[in-house]
Amino acid sequence: MNDQFVFSLFCATARRKGMLWLCLVSCMLALSVSATAQGRKATIITFDVPEAGTASGQGTFAGTISPTGTVAGNYADANGAFHGFLRSPGGAITTFDAPHAGVETGQGTIPTSNDMARSLTGYYIDAGFVFHGFVRAMDGKITTFEAPGAGTGFYQGTEPLAINPAGVISGIYADSASVIHGFLRASDGGFTSFDAPGAGTNPRQGTIVAGVDGITPSGTIAGYYVDSNNVDHGYVRAPDGVFTTFDVEGSGTGAGQGTVDENINAEATTTGWYVDSSGVLHAFLRTVDGSITTFDAPGAGTGPGQGTLPGGINPAGLVAGEYLDSNFAYHGFVRDPQGRISILDVPGAGTGPFQGTAPSVDNPAGIVTGTYVDSAGVAHGFVWMP
Repeated sequence: MNDQFVFSLFCATARRKGMLWLCLVSCMLALSVSATAQGRKATIITFDVPEAGTASGQGTFAGTISPTGTVAGNYADANGAFHGFLRSPGGAITTFDAPHAGVETGQGTIPTSNDMARSLTGYYIDAGFVFHGFVRAMDGKITTFEAPGAGTGFYQGTEPLAINPAGVISGIYADSASVIHGFLRASDGGFTSFDAPGAGTNPRQGTIVAGVDGITPSGTIAGYYVDSNNVDHGYVRAPDGVFTTFDVEGSGTGAGQGTVDENINAEATTTGWYVDSSGVLHAFLRTVDGSITTFDAPGAGTGPGQGTLPGGINPAGLVAGEYLDSNFAYHGFVRDPQGRISILDVPGAGTGPFQGTAPSVDNPAGIVTGTYVDSAGVAHGFVWMP
């Protein structure tokens, strides 16, 4: 996490370190298979955006799901440029691009969060690799915006990461010195910027906001900040702007170690991971009273860069995420409110390094979306329905 702004691109869209953009086919698949999780029959539906490229580093990524079951994400075309998509609960796919989005490799449109009203936020990367925010209304109208103070240089700019049902958007921006700051954008377009106490002021340091489901309906925000020594620390920001910072016991204190608070539900229970002094990742849950529970998915690796990474938490406390095993393969998991963990591997997922199943978020009904990567390095979206 030495390059926090670049890494936050992947946190917001892939929600995890090392996740890949990859691919498939000329027509959407809808393959239903049976899986057993938490003692119940479940259905997995896989899909691909028809225009997605089919080479390594291209394809379909499902990143967020609304309470009504609409999935949003992006796909990489044959040139490696990103485009947004929406997938309805019935399977219909709509693609779109933000105005002025770049069309070369690593440029384009990246949705990050959709709310109950089906409005959608995200960012686009222009031809100069500058980030810009957008919000897409239910009728398809796209409004672009910049956070005041956002820089205009390479990998600087505005990166919206989460939207709540009231249309309030939280995100980050990198200023002209590449220092990262948090922001809130009200539904009327008004901005509030903020910095967590103790946040560093050097390039790629600062205040990071949790992605996808990082803001509650009442406006409470989860996130983490990077201090002057490049150590991560968790925080919760109340609607009145008061910060509560915390470190999970066992978090390392070296550069790239510490506590990353990455998800929050309507009850203000947060989940994320911490990196210990050996570089291993472990999951945690933090309730509104500050109580912290740590856990590891069965099979999670114990080497540097391996471990357990939660990807979302719903109002009932159901957590979805993935773990990296000792071979750096991804496996999905679902943890119920009683602490029972079920493994979620999509049939066809690869088992090599940085292949496998990576759930992103789950909605109030417990429906999970995410991406799996097959043995050829091709990525596909999926929806897991309990």
